Amino acid sequence: MSGPSRRGFLGAAIGTAGVLAAGSGGYGVARATEPSTEHPSAAPIEFYGPHQAGIDTPAQDRLAFAAFDVTSPDVQALKAMLGSWAAAAAQMTSGQPIGPVETAPQAPPIDTGEALGLEPSQLTITVGFGPSLFDDRFGLAKRRPAALADLPAFPNDVLEPDRSGGDIGVQACSNDPQVAFHVIRNFARVARGTAVMRWSQLGFGRTSTTSKAQATPRNLMGFKDGTNNVKAEDSTDLNSFVWVADETDQPWMRGGSYLVARRIRMLIESWDADYLADQERVFGRSKETGAPLTGKAEFDTVNLASKAIPADAHIRLAAPATNDGQKILRRGYSFTDGIDPVTGQLDAGLFFIAYQKDPRKQFVPIQTRLAAGDALNEYIKHTGSALFAVPPGVSAAGDWFGKALFG
Repeated sequence: MSGPSRRGFLGAAIGTAGVLAAGSGGYGVARATEPSTEHPSAAPIEFYGPHQAGIDTPAQDRLAFAAFDVTSPDVQALKAMLGSWAAAAAQMTSGQPIGPVETAPQAPPIDTGEALGLEPSQLTITVGFGPSLFDDRFGLAKRRPAALADLPAFPNDVLEPDRSGGDIGVQACSNDPQVAFHVIRNFARVARGTAVMRWSQLGFGRTSTTSKAQATPRNLMGFKDGTNNVKAEDSTDLNSFVWVADETDQPWMRGGSYLVARRIRMLIESWDADYLADQERVFGRSKETGAPLTGKAEFDTVNLASKAIPADAHIRLAAPATNDGQKILRRGYSFTDGIDPVTGQLDAGLFFIAYQKDPRKQFVPIQTRLAAGDALNEYIKHTGSALFAVPPGVSAAGDWFGKALFG
């Protein structure tokens, strides 16, 4: 569709309240198939709720992440896009297409069709707003939360602008990679004329345990990752460290969280040439069992008073006890993006994702300490970075991502 006709199409989908009714009539509501729930890993996860799914949801196996820049100066077009996204998300997370695939022969299908017949596979869709959205374009400057302060430059960062930042971030997680990709593809299609994709990242193999029912996974360095992560069952930790509450200066963020994304390239070839004892000293854990060097089993308490844990070990510098008791909820994924054309080495590593109540008090001081002294720095490079304010969940049909932000 051309720009004018597409705006007219979206406008027709907007209800009398000025937004698309998510899950009601209009764009993204056709039900061409019925979801199947015969396997637990494929069962739908409820889209509506007080918090956005994909934060404390047990981490799925696959990730498709994208950052978008808003290109339209029209705030009504931005609202319409977010309403359309919410309607589409309600459909996709329940295993439905966002609209008819078989339309008029001379018109493009509403849904791109690659997820037809696939179960939702626990699909979650999480949307947040970057600092750059709160400039003068849409009159949002006074609604920017103090906690959405730009991340500082950290030592040894080699950030690439085309892998960093963004006005809006979208995280799609599923146990089926095609289902997750389908979200980003269709969101980008819905956004035409209003926003464009700035960068994207596919991930596989979750690198954190976010539920007590999950076994601890391994990262691409072969070590268990996320042993002491905040778990979905730990309501006290979630309320203390993840969910924004009355302490915020912006009421529209209550029930939300802050997402930090970091693309961390691992220097795989150098790591693979290092001997086992040094690898274990770098992490402060046994490679095979995941046990701290002061214990015998993975979940043994780490004795930070012991010299067996080196001063620059990752486990020591990242521990809550070293960081004034602060924790973050990690939900990162491994990635591999082929070969670096300059070095001929693998471009692979960790797409780090963390949720927290206030990055200024959690991610920033923790990463400052790690960047200054972590032995792991010899084997990694931070090449991408982004921060997003993730508002509370979409409550019901008619609500949409960040509706309260726009007043």
